[in-house]
Amino acid sequence: MLTAKERKLIRSIHKGNTHAFSELVNRYKDLVYTLALRMLGNREEAEEVSQDTFIKVFHSLERFKGDSKISTWIYRIAYNACLDRIRLRKSRTFLDVGEMEDFIFTEMDTALDKMVREERGRLVGQCLAKLPSEDAGLLTLFYFEEKSLLEIENILNVPVNSLKVRLFRARKKLAAVLEGHLKPEILQNNG
Repeated sequence: MLTAKERKLIRSIHKGNTHAFSELVNRYKDLVYTLALRMLGNREEAEEVSQDTFIKVFHSLERFKGDSKISTWIYRIAYNACLDRIRLRKSRTFLDVGEMEDFIFTEMDTALDKMVREERGRLVGQCLAKLPSEDAGLLTLFYFEEKSLLEIENILNVPVNSLKVRLFRARKKLAAVLEGHLKPEILQNNG
């Protein structure tokens, strides 16, 4: 499943080429950080988990068989690192609305369009943060990172049929949170 370029990059890393490893990190650091931030809801923890992920990638690279995309393998490591962090802290923090601004629709045609999209993004970010971490992570992989169910199966080590059920339930939970969030605002604006 690896491309020739990825194989060459991995061989170069095995030979001790630090620039090759930097290239690998640069290629996937934003995706790993975004996943960690959405699952953990805290910038500092997301940065720490991102660093931990790439340390694990470096130490595990020799055992990587290449039977999946390297991005899938890195996502699996990041996802598991997030779950480990959540288990350690045992309490959940939520994303601040301001923290989502870095990720919400940076280029818009008009100022009004930008405002509408930013508000929608803030709302979705707030609602995602109220979900259990595993649901938020799954929705992030599927919708924001646009991973297929087969790719997610490889990342999470969960069969596609189970993923479909989990995705359905996560969407229902998100819809309920969105509805609960919207009703007070609609009533407030109409009153």
